[in-house]
Amino acid sequence: MKIAIIGAGWAGMAAAVEATQAGHTAIVFEASRAIGGRARALNGTLPDGTPVTLDNGQHILIGAYSETLRLMERVGVQATDALLRLPMALVFADGMGLRFPAWPTPLDALAGIARARGWSVADKWSLLRTATGWQMQGFQCAASASVAELCSTLSPRVMAELIEPLCVSALNTPAQRASAQVFLRVMKDALFGIQGGSNLLLPQVNLSALFPQAASDWLGQRGGQVRLASRVETVTQQGQGWQIESEHFDAVIFANSASDAARVLENTAQSATDSIADSIWQWTACASALQFEAITTVYAWGAGATLPHPMLSLRSTASAPAQFVFDRGQLGGPPGLLAFVVSASTGDREALQAQVLLQAEQQLGLGLQAVQTIVEKRATFACTPDLQRPAQCLVPGLMACGDYVSGPYPATLEGAVRSAVAVIQALRDDAAHPTPNDTAHRESRP
Repeated sequence: MKIAIIGAGWAGMAAAVEATQAGHTAIVFEASRAIGGRARALNGTLPDGTPVTLDNGQHILIGAYSETLRLMERVGVQATDALLRLPMALVFADGMGLRFPAWPTPLDALAGIARARGWSVADKWSLLRTATGWQMQGFQCAASASVAELCSTLSPRVMAELIEPLCVSALNTPAQRASAQVFLRVMKDALFGIQGGSNLLLPQVNLSALFPQAASDWLGQRGGQVRLASRVETVTQQGQGWQIESEHFDAVIFANSASDAARVLENTAQSATDSIADSIWQWTACASALQFEAITTVYAWGAGATLPHPMLSLRSTASAPAQFVFDRGQLGGPPGLLAFVVSASTGDREALQAQVLLQAEQQLGLGLQAVQTIVEKRATFACTPDLQRPAQCLVPGLMACGDYVSGPYPATLEGAVRSAVAVIQALRDDAAHPTPNDTAHRESRP
């Protein structure tokens, strides 16, 4: 098939790679002049005028991100060079916190909990008892439960130093409002899944180079295309396929943001047949109902500034909002450059930046200068209990993928990639086993 993919973020590029690998021709339309979506490289300048490559938000991966790692390898990215693999560690500047040893799963988690510094025996026992209960229940819980409710038996220290940072980093939603079922899925894959699933994978190259650019190069070598500065305004039904401007496609995959996809699909519904228009309107209503959370990344620099580890946890409060800090100098960047991450952030850019710089002075003893503060206002959907997410299949030949589309994962890079893999598999299944309704629908088209 000839497939149009709208959006050159991680989901769109993953879909293009999977489609090409399956024997299709993939054409990617990207409205901007850069690929990577919300996980891409940006140009910046240090206080002394030195150019520097930043990212549109500091991202990390974990060892359980099997589909992302698989596709990176397929397009020629060597994970051992591009990612720094470390055992799970949520350690503060004073050395307190949790650190897993390099042991087999799940012994690494058990040993890490037993050795956690600053935790009492009661703290450790509360976590071991609760985690064992999760495992015995098959990592399933009521769909309406929040992470705070799920973890109500944990000690305050475990909640503050482990659960809340993990929840806000994985789901970008505070524990009081976050879906317990989605949180359990991530915990299952990370702590009880594949060997090394809990490992932290810290990018040592910029996010564009980590996958999207390599995917674009790989695609171009195999007959596909990435068309930058190509905004799609509508998709028109044409016989048994779809048309973008004057070009025919057998299928169209929306891999752009929920709001952008809804905008284009609303235009598409205007000229579609009634049955197709009804399905599109239902999808756009679901997508438009999503609520979003912001992520703020504060890049700051100081001569000689360094951390004892490439990544540290921070004690986060309303006035000290960052949960984590990364030493970009230890991750392939210039010495002295740090990245502070404020997940589920609120407030304006200037206020957050000032709070983070003060937090760095108080918790790290570092006097830093701001380099650039990036606020991604719609970074992720709010991953709340009982959330209805848009489906991947709208009508035959019209699909959607992205970290917000229905699936088991929250809005992470792995969630985006898995969604893309699933949508190409769905196209393959539809082509191999059309349903009676699908056949009738295709035959009824003009």
